Amino acid sequence: MNKEEQKEKRRDGVSRRDFLKYASASAGITAATLALGKTVSSTVPTSRSSVTQEFLHTPHPTGISAPLQVSGGITPMQFLKDYYKPPIDLLSGQRVFDLTAVPQSITVANSVQFPSWALMAPTRPPPFNLPAVPGPTLRVDEGDEVLIRFHNGDRHPHTIHLHGIHPAAADGVFEIIEVGKDYRYSFEAEPPGLFLYHCHVMPVKKHISKGLYGAFIVDPIDQTAGGAVGIRPTANHELVMVMNGFDVDFDDGNEFYTVNGIANYYLDNPIRVGVGELVRIYLVNLTEFDPMNSFHLHGNMFRLYRTGTRFDPDPLKAWNQTAGNTLDEKVKKWLYADTFAEVTDTVFLGQGERAILEFVPKHPGRFLFHAHQSEFVELGWTGLFEVS
Repeated sequence: MNKEEQKEKRRDGVSRRDFLKYASASAGITAATLALGKTVSSTVPTSRSSVTQEFLHTPHPTGISAPLQVSGGITPMQFLKDYYKPPIDLLSGQRVFDLTAVPQSITVANSVQFPSWALMAPTRPPPFNLPAVPGPTLRVDEGDEVLIRFHNGDRHPHTIHLHGIHPAAADGVFEIIEVGKDYRYSFEAEPPGLFLYHCHVMPVKKHISKGLYGAFIVDPIDQTAGGAVGIRPTANHELVMVMNGFDVDFDDGNEFYTVNGIANYYLDNPIRVGVGELVRIYLVNLTEFDPMNSFHLHGNMFRLYRTGTRFDPDPLKAWNQTAGNTLDEKVKKWLYADTFAEVTDTVFLGQGERAILEFVPKHPGRFLFHAHQSEFVELGWTGLFEVS
């Protein structure tokens, strides 16, 4: 098939479904794909006497995700709360990170392998030292002197480009790191907020789609307390969610969409939180080939801080100090207490955009979260919060 035929095929919306051909080789893929979209009956009823029958479809499937990307590696559940934040080196005064780029076959859906370019942190303890897509979540404090020691262990040139403010020598664009070479990125962490990092070697779309990216958090500090106290309200749960996609047939279109690297993982493994607990999500979009990705939360509303660089630091507006006699009153007051936050249940982000989301569940039960592009949901980007 020539390029024009491929383009025509993509315009017809067919190529996104082509991965169904893999079903003949794997019952797991059949469960993970056909079960997502097919109706209970393959024929349309000739009688319209029952709307229920006509529109009866399968529910969101469970029991179809893969447990791990690599044997012995980090799970998406561990990734949610794993922050790579080494202690400050006493000699240099820097917070020192070690990152290595390697070729790595990873499991992105049940029985589906993807030949990624992945990042690993070799000096961390197992399982956090093994390759994964997304890469490790780097976390620092505002004003930290940061050193990232990067080694290119892949067979292609790479860089690490960080979003935020830093010197040109730490921008990761023009200093291409050849195979087997090392580079040191040195900078002061600023400003506070939620950022990201990714390879910036051309073609950039290939280096991102293959997996060289991750989240980067710069926590604000309380300058009045000598720079030692975080000024965001303490949350019961802080969760990193990196939205991405995987082009497993290399046609410049994703066959699977995930949050944190494995399709439907959080549908099979719900994220457990409690009624009345403050949940903070660090949401980053690194989906290649699609102009937008999105996040929708069922049964709740969240405070939305785009990029997370502006928020009201008034401690009286922190969740644990919000006035209210009942949980219902407390949530209603807290939800609108910060004038910098939007209040919504859905957010759309372009590639490279990110946002901090905060919500407090008022009701127990199972609540979906997923992309609000239906195709993405059907191809793996959906999960569950289990509120107890």
